[in-house]
Amino acid sequence: QVQLVESGGGLVQAGGSLRLSCAASGLTFSNYAMGWFRQAPGKEREFVAAITWGGGSTSYADSVKGRFTISRDNAKNTVNLQMNSLKPEDTAAYYCAAHRVRKRFTTQKEHFGSWGQGTQVTVSS
Repeated sequence: QVQLVESGGGLVQAGGSLRLSCAASGLTFSNYAMGWFRQAPGKEREFVAAITWGGGSTSYADSVKGRFTISRDNAKNTVNLQMNSLKPEDTAAYYCAAHRVRKRFTTQKEHFGSWGQGTQVTVSS
């Protein structure tokens, strides 16, 4: 059974930084693309960033390009999201997810089959 556990959320002022981490178990981590998604109250869950199984390629939502960086450590089965220059509109619950298909890289949330419980990020103005 796949388990994904996020950590690192919190309250930060606009312009500040946070680093989210996700620890994975129950899958051959190095075979799966990983993604971060977020969901604000009253809104649909949306794509934030994704990284290929080997870490060689990444993809970002336009709203976070240049501010967020996704990375992974296959030796530790972890994926991270470094968030800089945070804005109030980044406030949301952030979810880590594993792709459904080994060695496939897409970013639609429907293509991710395992999800963490989420970690809250709140950015104050």
